[in-house]
Amino acid sequence: MSFVIGIDGGGTSCRAALATSDGRILARAKSGSANIHSDWTGARANIVAAARKAFVEAGEDPGLIPRTPAVLGLAGANVGTYQQQLEAILPFSTSVVETDALIALEGAVGAGDGAIAILGTGTAYLARMGGEQKPIGGWGFLIGDQASGARIGRDLLEETLLAHDGIREASPMTEAVMAIYRDDPRDMVEFTLGAKPGDFGGYAPMVFDYAAKGDAVANAIVDRATAAIEASLRALNLHADHPLCLLGGLAPLYAPRLSADFQPLLREPLQDALGGAVAMAARLFGAANDADASHSQGGAGNRRS
Repeated sequence: MSFVIGIDGGGTSCRAALATSDGRILARAKSGSANIHSDWTGARANIVAAARKAFVEAGEDPGLIPRTPAVLGLAGANVGTYQQQLEAILPFSTSVVETDALIALEGAVGAGDGAIAILGTGTAYLARMGGEQKPIGGWGFLIGDQASGARIGRDLLEETLLAHDGIREASPMTEAVMAIYRDDPRDMVEFTLGAKPGDFGGYAPMVFDYAAKGDAVANAIVDRATAAIEASLRALNLHADHPLCLLGGLAPLYAPRLSADFQPLLREPLQDALGGAVAMAARLFGAANDADASHSQGGAGNRRS
């Protein structure tokens, strides 16, 4: 039996799925973050770890990894030369590295027209219309990823320090954050020095929780983030008949906050991004794998005769 592997790697975790050559998923597994822009070395290690775990979970030999092709949708694949560098050193028989947005679009809407907004530790948008793709965002925590969990967490800490200094009004949320750091802003600054996007993103649920309770600072942060999402969606120039799927851990929190302009477009995704990576791998490699396997078996039979 021949296999394909799908990988979905982001700022929080890396997920792998082992599937048959026709795309039937046998097992899924998970490891640490795989953002090749923010942590290239760690991403490679976690990709391999997730793939090995998927083989083990399926009861198959991880030693088959070098004979198995893979499609990888990875955060950070849209910047620099990280994509090409990673493809050259991954252990799979063939590695196709795409953006996490592309595999998410494939999973959400299939091969047709539509759009996605990835709203998680980072943010990115991708639309496909008439076969043409239009990406927006995905530029990373430092200069992009507006409305992401990482940016929301960073904004929370900033607003907390502004309140501590008496520049802005404090709120129950900012007081709760100061308590986490023992009311010492130096401890908060120390946290930020080594924090990665996922560390900041860990504060995002807290902001939404306090927003639901009516906290003024929390609602200001979430309102700014929602406005940023809508600005990006407008730039996609979606048509009324194009499905829009919100993906990522923050999607259920943002969905009810979107304006009436976008509510009619919202659809549930057909499958997740990992399923999209597997579907792409099966489409790219499935038939070739089966042909190679048949050829190999036939050759072996001839040698035995």
